[in-house]
Amino acid sequence: MASPYPSGVREKVASKLPPALKQELKIRAAELGLDIQEAVTAAVHDWRGHDRALSPVDTTGADSFSTWLPTGMYEEFKATCAQRDVSYIQGLAQAVRLWLDAHPSPSNQPAGGIVERKIVCNQKGGVGKTTTAAGIAQAYAEDGKRVLLVDYDPQGHLTQQLGFQQTPPGEDSLVSHMCGEGNGDLRDLILTIEDPRFEKRLHLLPSCFDGFLLDARVGVKAVQARGFQKESALERALAEVESAYDVIVVDCPPSLGIAMDAALFYGRRRDGERVGVSGVIIPVLAEDSSATAYGMLAGQIEDLCLDLNLRVDYLGLVVNMYDSRRGTVATTSLKSWRELGDPPVLAVINDLKEQREAVRKMMPLLSYAPMSEQAEAMRQIARRVTA
Repeated sequence: MASPYPSGVREKVASKLPPALKQELKIRAAELGLDIQEAVTAAVHDWRGHDRALSPVDTTGADSFSTWLPTGMYEEFKATCAQRDVSYIQGLAQAVRLWLDAHPSPSNQPAGGIVERKIVCNQKGGVGKTTTAAGIAQAYAEDGKRVLLVDYDPQGHLTQQLGFQQTPPGEDSLVSHMCGEGNGDLRDLILTIEDPRFEKRLHLLPSCFDGFLLDARVGVKAVQARGFQKESALERALAEVESAYDVIVVDCPPSLGIAMDAALFYGRRRDGERVGVSGVIIPVLAEDSSATAYGMLAGQIEDLCLDLNLRVDYLGLVVNMYDSRRGTVATTSLKSWRELGDPPVLAVINDLKEQREAVRKMMPLLSYAPMSEQAEAMRQIARRVTA
């Protein structure tokens, strides 16, 4: 319902919004120095121009809400609602949600304006990269930080373990955005891990099958497009969502190719960033083959830093699936990891059942077994490598 504004330039609109959404809108508008009517006008305008389907907003308990919109905008808004087959209340809720997500609170921006970036990597498979990445991301979210967990591995174990599906071939994905071929907003691909423990602070950018072709696609793009730097492909893709998060954790594929170079570049120490906040976390096993793999990764990091004049901080090692009953190989390997000193061993995680059970149930470890030894180890790692 609409009624004329005294000046005739705007008309009053009476609708409904969920109380929590209405309160968030009121606070955000005040933080940004805007009138409610200005914020809602921008929200409706952007929503009508948004050409991708949006997730429904829970409007349970919606109560009265009114504001002033430019004359004619409400009729245009209702027409768009009819085209999209959504109610006016749902349409308005989607518009406000879209605007809030695009205009994060200034008080929640990362310290110093630089998001923490944790690159969990090792080209050796089966060392617990996914377990480590997921665990520390959950620990940060549990502690009140806004976290994006990026499944950068085309095998998609992280995505599947959390109960989601990989992005099918040919659809908009992280890979298409890395290649400068994204069809929409990267934010539309991000999923919320719905668990009361994290209070909607933990998000996932799912894996995509096209990731198997990432090295080739980025390499071709670098040849075809002047000025396209393949090493910065991941950073370009994630730049548009960084302001919404305090921490971004990247679960890397077992690779030493272009994909790894892009992840290492993304995790480099940026100008003005403190030492030891962003960088690489390297999961290993207490066995000889892990030492060989670590040496290869360290060589790649050194070469990249020399070639591009970068600084990549080693945040530390995580010794996974440790079992002293495996004998001298395990105990002496652990001793060797600890004697490195730099990078330090952040945690030694025993070979326990809770993580495997959480995977079977497609639940986050810190939800399934919050008091377990493994869960506490993830909290310990997160505490040791944060701003």
